Amino acid sequence: MSPAPPEAALTLRDRFEARLGGLVLRAPARVQLALSGKPQVRLDGQKLDPGIQLTLRTLERRGAPTLIVGAPGNNPEPAEARARVRHQARLLSLVKTEVGDVRDLEIEGADGALRARHYRPPASGASENAPLLVFFHGGGWVTGDLDTHDEPCRMLCRHAQVQVLSVDYRLAPEHPFPAGVRDALAAFRWAVAHASELGADPHRIAVGGDSAGGNLSAASAQLAARDGGPAPALQLLIYPALDLTDARTASGRMFANDFLLTERDLRWCIGHYLSGTEHDPTDPRVSPMLGESLSGQVPAIVITAGFDPLRDEGEAYANALQHAGTRVVLERSPELIHGFLNMTTAPTARDATLRLAGTLRASLALAK
Repeated sequence: MSPAPPEAALTLRDRFEARLGGLVLRAPARVQLALSGKPQVRLDGQKLDPGIQLTLRTLERRGAPTLIVGAPGNNPEPAEARARVRHQARLLSLVKTEVGDVRDLEIEGADGALRARHYRPPASGASENAPLLVFFHGGGWVTGDLDTHDEPCRMLCRHAQVQVLSVDYRLAPEHPFPAGVRDALAAFRWAVAHASELGADPHRIAVGGDSAGGNLSAASAQLAARDGGPAPALQLLIYPALDLTDARTASGRMFANDFLLTERDLRWCIGHYLSGTEHDPTDPRVSPMLGESLSGQVPAIVITAGFDPLRDEGEAYANALQHAGTRVVLERSPELIHGFLNMTTAPTARDATLRLAGTLRASLALAK
């Protein structure tokens, strides 16, 4: 098991700017648009949230306009990209949502121990025998960890009244495909086997994650259905990456630049994820969208963002699941961008996350 990565130091200036940014994100829309220096962005019949527009403009002014690779022309080493993502996540989560209990533990991955973090809802909620969400963080299979997604897990735990088991699966390029998929399936099976120890309902164990984590959730749900083993009660796919081939949807072309997750980010991440392997990107473990048959899949919640290059593939997957007979809830936040789960200092992103949590809570209640 790899040691926990070191904490990135936050300077006083970092903290001041983060808190000031939080205040500005609660200012009237006209103030936010004025500070962004541009009229409100309108594209594909959608209006970009003014607070998100200001955030993007601020990142652009700082020379870091993309989610992973940073400034144009930059080709960072994985360690550099991980440090950037980790630092940015800390800036956006200075105030943490309170939950009942949080503890770090080790679980069994596909090839050894993995770090994980277990969250329990507040005592006033249904903590004992609560449903459990096995959560896989986003970050393009290369970046992200338990800490970058600590606040999203806290919000889901508290507001969905669900236990969360956040899994630190192995990252590329040190551990390229299929390491992440194998770890995801192993983590789900570990959760099923240890449900009583966690105090969770063994019949309501879901898998879920954002972006790359959504990819791993969809792939592991397909594998569980195929191999006849225990199946998740639900799959929660938050702006998931589902087709890693060179095919591009309309949203992939329309939002390829300027909306945080860019075409350059995607190519960099996929290149590392599939590095040193001979696996075809059409393999459904890589691209769950391309599964030969989607019949027999567990119920799904698919969350998309309007200004996200991955929007259309997420919605196409939801429609394909539904056509194959799966119960699906599809929700789009038309004013938001990829990564909004980590941007809940912006009121619109927070509201979308709370809606997501409400949908998850209601869907797991139906799984009883």
